[in-house]
Amino acid sequence: MAGQTLLAFDLGAESGRSVAGVLDGGRLEIRELSRFPNPMTSVRGHLHWDVLHLLREIERGLEACASEVTGDLAGLAVDTWGVDYGLLGANGDLLGFPYVYRDRRIEGAMEGVFERVPRERVYELTGIQVMPINTLYQLYAMVRDQSPLLEAMTDLLFTPDLLSYLLSGRKAAEFSIASTSQLYNPRKGEWAEELFEALEIPVSIMQEIVPPGTVMGSLEAEIGRRVGLGEVPVIATAGHDTAAAVAAAPAEGNDWAYISSGTWSLMGVESERPIIDQRSMDLNFTNEGGVVGTFRVLKNIAGLWLVQQCRKSWARERLYSYEELTLLAAESEEMGAIIDPDHASFLNPPDMPEAIVAFCEQTGQEAPGTPGAFVRCALVSLALKYRQVLEELRAVYEHPISRIHVIGGGVRNELLCQLTADATGLPVTAGPIEATAIGNLLVQAMALGQVESPAAMREIVRRSFPVTHYTPQPSGEWEDRYRVLSELGERAGRGGAG
Repeated sequence: MAGQTLLAFDLGAESGRSVAGVLDGGRLEIRELSRFPNPMTSVRGHLHWDVLHLLREIERGLEACASEVTGDLAGLAVDTWGVDYGLLGANGDLLGFPYVYRDRRIEGAMEGVFERVPRERVYELTGIQVMPINTLYQLYAMVRDQSPLLEAMTDLLFTPDLLSYLLSGRKAAEFSIASTSQLYNPRKGEWAEELFEALEIPVSIMQEIVPPGTVMGSLEAEIGRRVGLGEVPVIATAGHDTAAAVAAAPAEGNDWAYISSGTWSLMGVESERPIIDQRSMDLNFTNEGGVVGTFRVLKNIAGLWLVQQCRKSWARERLYSYEELTLLAAESEEMGAIIDPDHASFLNPPDMPEAIVAFCEQTGQEAPGTPGAFVRCALVSLALKYRQVLEELRAVYEHPISRIHVIGGGVRNELLCQLTADATGLPVTAGPIEATAIGNLLVQAMALGQVESPAAMREIVRRSFPVTHYTPQPSGEWEDRYRVLSELGERAGRGGAG
């Protein structure tokens, strides 16, 4: 199998791409074939994902592979963001466009669930961080709103599983993506039936749970003819993009934490077992599935969403590149105001800079006044949030944490990487940038017998891709700003994402 091409479709909440990879001689070479936007579409006041657009772009990626890559395609796989899903009817057809996790229908849904099942019991069953975007609360919103889809649906498929189904015809729930839903019981390795009973939704809508690296079947013949490919295995990779990215972290041992940095920042450790106890519940940690039965004990943090949405607001007058904004932030030397990136007011405001100004006014701080100051405020606040989560991880994880691996698109933001080292006091290794696509490809290779283990995957990453090291430069000012972050909950009142 060495030297054959694998194809990864890595779909994020802002954009997607197709990446071809060839594993040969213990090294992985990758090549981006296509890139495309993944916009949220507003229909009658609700946000939806255009799955048909994504399917068209996947087919374009397959066409590019057929025309530009020499040799046979050995496999393809899709990874995406977590928690969102599509519904199928009895004939296997998609029932409308899937909702976006940021849609307004989730408002009040957590509280509605907790009236039926206490919050503590939900965590005990699932070990998942309580966030309003989770699939559990999205499903409750359907029940509360008496959605007509409840009567018509026969199957629920998470986003990567839905796309794999449209490509191969097989329905399944890949372990890593299933675990993000807050519908899965990691202790029992099965769906949490008690929650389905509480929602009065049949657990039969859920699929068989399969491990990362499961061959789902072959590419549908009709699609193969359209794109110029023959019989190609469709593989369930680590379907959750963070699971794929963590699988590609070039780490050794167990004394490291990771930050998968992108629209969201996901910070945690890799554990052989879920950590579900009173302390992890109080600290609101999540236990999501990884490769070969591992668990990612982590927290979701708002991430570069803050900068992306500021840029979107400013685009009405001037479209800055991300590089320009980072440079302006670096030139803005004052740390300035500190915000809580996970405050509910930043989940999906109509104007992010206005939301930041309002938060600063509410907490008695001077608000940023320039694009550079806004971005520096966001990045410094993120770095301080990483320190807070690091200290909480040390309270639940049995091993010491002496270094941080930053992976994903946020690696490009060198300022944030250095701020992370400074705020946490730990050395930071940044890279690879394309960790998600790399992990997607290497899990495919494992499914096809080209790679033996996760350790072998990480050895391939170390051989194949450069990283950048950041040495911490701590100062007393960081301690002062960290105290501000710690006090923000009292100043801003209730409103954290959890």
